[in-house]
Amino acid sequence: MAITMTEKAAAHVQGQLSQRGKGVGIRVGVKTTGCSGMAYVLEFVDIFDDNDAVFENHGVKLAVDPKSLVYIDGTEMDFVKEGLNEGLQFNNPNAAGECGCGESFTV
Repeated sequence: MAITMTEKAAAHVQGQLSQRGKGVGIRVGVKTTGCSGMAYVLEFVDIFDDNDAVFENHGVKLAVDPKSLVYIDGTEMDFVKEGLNEGLQFNNPNAAGECGCGESFTV
């Protein structure tokens, strides 16, 4: 089981961690919400939890709790710019569909 990130995503996250001035990585998870059922949740990590699965890509560590990993295993995070918008994009092979606004997904 794993989650990965592209070099562009890693550079973006590393920049955010540098601006913040502290942190050992980011935590990626899911919560029940939105029109399709589940949404991604990101937060900075200062200390990893004992039950976290930790993955490292391009020098950036990602923590995922075991319950979320079931839904996002195999996901690749990318950083994309489309016109004036930019942000992290999740390419999740487990997602059966997404809502129209792109904020939530279903498995």
